[in-house]
Amino acid sequence: MPAIPHRAAFARPAAWAVTALLAAAPAAAQDANALYTRALAATCANCHGTSGRPIDGSEVPGLAGMPAAYMIAQMQAFKKGERPATVMHQLAKGYTDEQIQQIAAYFAAQKK
Repeated sequence: MPAIPHRAAFARPAAWAVTALLAAAPAAAQDANALYTRALAATCANCHGTSGRPIDGSEVPGLAGMPAAYMIAQMQAFKKGERPATVMHQLAKGYTDEQIQQIAAYFAAQKK
């Protein structure tokens, strides 16, 4: 009858596997947050173009490369009804302040 390996022989590889999974967790959370932010920003694409770059000749402003503080101020103005708009005042009300900050940071990091 073959010898059965001691439990300690299984414990060491299992410990390494658990350590590797725990080390990967922050990266997975970071990837999930980045994906969430991209999904928020993608909601702007219908009017402002893919990645915040509208088609040539569009009257809608491009968002790519727009300073985050400026975008946040504009979104807050839309949200409060302080800036006239066709639909942006309604859309802005659907975002939390944190989501607006995430969207603004995303577009500020994009090349024009």
